[in-house]
Amino acid sequence: MSGTSEGPTPTADLIRSAVTERHIDTSPRTSPRTYAGVPPSASVPAVSPPDASPCAGASPGTYAPEETPLDTLDTPESPLDTPGSISDTPESMTGVSESVPGVALIPPAIPSAGTSTSPDAFRAAFGAAPLPMAVVDREGLVVTANESLGALLGTGSGALVGRIAADLVDLASDARTWHAYREVLRGRQARLRCTRRLKHPDGHSLWVQVTVAPLPAQEEAVLLSIADISARRELQARLRHLQMHDPVTRLPNRTLFFERLSSALEAEAYEEGGTGRIGLCYLDLDGFKAVNDTLGHRVGDRLLAAVAERLTRCADEAGYARGATPLVARLGGDEFALLVEDSTGTDQLADLAESVLKSLQAPFDLSGQRLSVSASIGVVERRAAGTSATHLMQAADTTLYWAKADGKGRWTLFDPERNAHRMTRQALSSTLRAAIDRNEFALEYQPLVGMADGGVRGVEALVRWNHPQFGTLTPNRFIGLAEEDGSIVQLGRWVLATACRQARRWQLDRPDAVPIFVSVNVAVRQVWDSDLVADVAEILAETGLAPHLLQLELTESAVMGSAGRPLQALQALSDMGVRIAIDDFGTGYSNLAYLSRLPVSVLKLDGSFVRGFQYEGPDGGAHPNPADEVIVEALIQLAHRLGLTVTAECVETASQATRLRGIGCDTGQGWLYSRPVAPDRISALLTASS
Repeated sequence: MSGTSEGPTPTADLIRSAVTERHIDTSPRTSPRTYAGVPPSASVPAVSPPDASPCAGASPGTYAPEETPLDTLDTPESPLDTPGSISDTPESMTGVSESVPGVALIPPAIPSAGTSTSPDAFRAAFGAAPLPMAVVDREGLVVTANESLGALLGTGSGALVGRIAADLVDLASDARTWHAYREVLRGRQARLRCTRRLKHPDGHSLWVQVTVAPLPAQEEAVLLSIADISARRELQARLRHLQMHDPVTRLPNRTLFFERLSSALEAEAYEEGGTGRIGLCYLDLDGFKAVNDTLGHRVGDRLLAAVAERLTRCADEAGYARGATPLVARLGGDEFALLVEDSTGTDQLADLAESVLKSLQAPFDLSGQRLSVSASIGVVERRAAGTSATHLMQAADTTLYWAKADGKGRWTLFDPERNAHRMTRQALSSTLRAAIDRNEFALEYQPLVGMADGGVRGVEALVRWNHPQFGTLTPNRFIGLAEEDGSIVQLGRWVLATACRQARRWQLDRPDAVPIFVSVNVAVRQVWDSDLVADVAEILAETGLAPHLLQLELTESAVMGSAGRPLQALQALSDMGVRIAIDDFGTGYSNLAYLSRLPVSVLKLDGSFVRGFQYEGPDGGAHPNPADEVIVEALIQLAHRLGLTVTAECVETASQATRLRGIGCDTGQGWLYSRPVAPDRISALLTASS
C-alpha cells in the first residue's frame, strides 16, 4: 500500500492535511552527553551502513549493528548535567514537546554490570517496537523496517526493504515537505516532522505524524518513524465542532460564521470564479424577550431550536434552486444570519428573506405551548471586493434596525442614501455638546406682525448651527438629537439667555418705543431635566428683561400631556408674568378641554391651515378653501372667548393675510413679512417701522 494525501479534511476540522515543521538544532556540540554513573567510553550498537556484511541469520536488507562509542551521538551539552540526573530529554533534543499516543518517551537504557548489550538485543528491540520505524539511506531507500511499519502499510517488513521511503508516506505531495525531506537526507537539516493522511489496508483513513531524524554521521542514514494521531485528530475535530457550534440550535455560532465570512471576502475566494458578490440576511425575532420572561428560558430555547430548523429548511430549499446552500448561523440571543456566497443580486436575497418570513408565520407547537413569532430582517447584497466583514455587519445591523423601526415583521434592503443620512445624524450627535462649548450656534429672529396695523409686536428666536463640515443647519436637523442625548438642556439655556439679552438690547436702543417681546421654543425635556423656572428667573434678573416681554413656546403634544412637574412649572412661569404659547396648534391631540386648565395665553395655529386657505381653481387662479377657513375662524373665536390671542404661522401671500385679518387673527408670522434674519436686520426693521 502506498501512502496518499487523499481527500479534504472533515468539515469541522480545518487543520491542513500536510503540515511540515523543520527543527534545526543549533546548539553547540562541545562535549559528549553523559548519564549518571556511565563513563564516556561506554558504547551502544548502531545500524551499519549498506556496505556492511550481513550478520548470520539476518533477513535480507538488514545489517549487523556494530559498537559505536556513546560520545559520537549528536547531542548538545546541558548545564544541568549532574550525577543522578539525565540532562537531555526528548523535548530538549527535538525543540518540541508533543505526546505520541501509545508511545512512552523514556531515556535509553544504561548498561550496567551483567547486562547484555549485544547487537541482537538492539535489533530485537527495533523489530518489536510498537512505533512504526524504518532506517532510510541517503538515497531515500529503505534499509530496514520493523514489523509495526509493515503492519501499518499492509505488508511484511522485508518487502519494504529497497523501496522509496518518500512514496510510502507521501512526502513528495507538496514541494515544501519534499525539499525539507531532501535536506534531512543530505544532512543539511536536523529534523523533519509533518502530518499525513494515509489509507489503511482495511480501507479506512488514518492520520499519522511522520518524523525523519538523522542517525550518527558515520551511519549515512536517517530514521523514519510514524505515529498514529488519528485519535488526536478526531478529538481535535470534535472539540472544534463543539467550539464552533451553538449548543441550543446546533447551528454554527458567531465564531464560525465570521470565519466563513472572512474567508468568503478574501480575494482568492472570488477572483478564481463565481459572481464576486456576497449577500447577508440578518434576522432578529420580534418579541422573543417576552417569551423568556413569561414562559421561561427552557421554552425560549426550544423556540430558538424550532426557528433554527425552519431557517435551515429555507436555506436547503434555496440551495436546491441556486446550487449553493446559504450558511445558517446563530449569532447570539435571538439573532440569526443567513450568509449567501456568490450571490446573484438583490432579488436572490429578497426571495430568501420572503421565504424565511413565510416559514415563520405558522405557529410553533412546543410541548403543549402554541406560540407565534415574527421576525425582522435586514438584507445586504453587494460586491465582495472592497467589503470587509465589519462593514458588511454594520450595514446589516443598520438595515435590521430600519426593519424594526418600519413596523417589524418585514425585511428591509440596505439603502446607501438612508445610511448616509444616518451617518450624518450620528456625526452631528457625537459633536453636539462640544459645539455648544465652541460657540458654533447662533440665533436668527423672525418678526411677529400685528394683523391690524402691520406693526412688529415681537420676534421668534430660531437657533442655527454653523457646522464646520455641513454648513448652516436648521433646528429640524439637530433639535431631535439634542432631545435624545439630553444636550437640549444646555442648548436651551444658552438660547434663552441669548434671546433675552438681545431683546433687552433692542429695548435700550429704542427707549421711547413700545418694547417688543421675544418668543423662545422650549422642549418638554427642559422642564423635566432642569429647573426651568429657576433658570428663567435667573436669566430675567441677569438681563433686566421684564417677564411679560418673554414668551415660551411648547408644542401642542408636550403641553396637552402636561401633568405633575411640567404643569407646576408652567403655572409658576405664568404667575411670574411669562407668556406661555402652544405651538403648532391643531395638528396634535387638540384636546380643547386642556385650554381651560392650562396657563396658556397664546395659540399659534399650524401653518397647514394657513396654506389651505387657497387652492387652484378651474380658471387657474387661487381661491380660498372654505373648509380650512371655517376651521381657523372657529379656533380664533374659541381662543378669544377663552381670553387667548392667536398667531397664524406660514403667512406667505397678501391674500392669506387679508383673509386672516378678516376673521380676527391677532398676529401673523411668515415670509410675507420677513424670513428669519440676523439681529441687526431686526434693528433696522424696527427703526423703519417707527
